[in-house]
Amino acid sequence: MADWEIIELHRNSGNWGKVVEEIVRIEKRIFPKHESLAKSFEEEVKKKNSGLLYSQIGGEVAGYVMYSWPSSLYASITKLAVKENYRRQGHGEALLKAAIEKCKTRNIHRISLHVDPSRIAAMNLYKKLGFQVDSLVECYYSSDRNAYRMFMDFGAD
Repeated sequence: MADWEIIELHRNSGNWGKVVEEIVRIEKRIFPKHESLAKSFEEEVKKKNSGLLYSQIGGEVAGYVMYSWPSSLYASITKLAVKENYRRQGHGEALLKAAIEKCKTRNIHRISLHVDPSRIAAMNLYKKLGFQVDSLVECYYSSDRNAYRMFMDFGAD
């Protein structure tokens, strides 16, 4: 397996445009049109209280995770995606762990996310890292697609 690294995307980064362009292509390929942030991706990443980490192999974006902390008490994993040809190689797990660590530096008490129950690999990854199913949110993605709301709690320090 080629060497890869996880990088935080900074707004003033010299490669901002190239990375955002690659991520938008991944968004379009992986997510249905109504779930994709492709059209508004750059604005989403520029929002205050949000972040993006991506894994890179030989200059190519292999995957990414977006997260935000809407309040001082909790954070949200808003997107996690890995290109098809890089799946099952540890990118998703490494990205998710790195995002969790970033969120924990904000002294939050909970991280939440939503996942389609039919995405078994994603469900297994989230459970492996300590997320628990909170509830089923009906019609979350569309009128015929539900989501599990999952969470991970941290003790108050």
